Amino acid sequence: MPSAAYRTLYDLAEDQMGYVTTAQARTAGVSTESMVMMERRGSLHRTSRGVYRLVDFPTLPHAQYMQATLWPSGCRGVLSHETALFLYELSDVDPSKVHITVPTTFRIQRDIPGYLMVHRAALSAEEMTGFEGMPITTPVRSIRDCLEAQLGPDLLKQAIAQARARGLINGDVARALRQRLRRSTPPVAPALRP
Repeated sequence: MPSAAYRTLYDLAEDQMGYVTTAQARTAGVSTESMVMMERRGSLHRTSRGVYRLVDFPTLPHAQYMQATLWPSGCRGVLSHETALFLYELSDVDPSKVHITVPTTFRIQRDIPGYLMVHRAALSAEEMTGFEGMPITTPVRSIRDCLEAQLGPDLLKQAIAQARARGLINGDVARALRQRLRRSTPPVAPALRP
């Protein structure tokens, strides 16, 4: 029969695709020592410093993104940039890393896992929304971030067109984004003739 501490962790992890942080556990009354013991018994798996996954929790398709949002200690990471475009299905982008944005004041005090790309920005409440219980930048903010990061122009054109077609951005915003893309894309040099 599961312990009271394990049931508490399970209740927390249910809304987070099987993940829980040590800070959340402490707030709920579960000590770090209890979590270490559960890890030794094989009930928990430590995925990174301060983030654990319940071993018997079903693996869900977007669980890696939840893990990424919980990685920053002391704040919640916001899914952004190419990752947001991918999750919104706005372009054919296939990010090799999970992109998250943390506040500009966030101090990284440990190694960033290889699967993460961490960006800094002061996001307003209007620039964030939710996706399956995870914080994510809005479509327009995601496209703007990818413009700044100089994602390929074809992927950006596709993202703008898809966002407009699906009603995620209005015509004025789409025009402004296309103009910004044209200004940031260097002209293509004519091909040399042999």
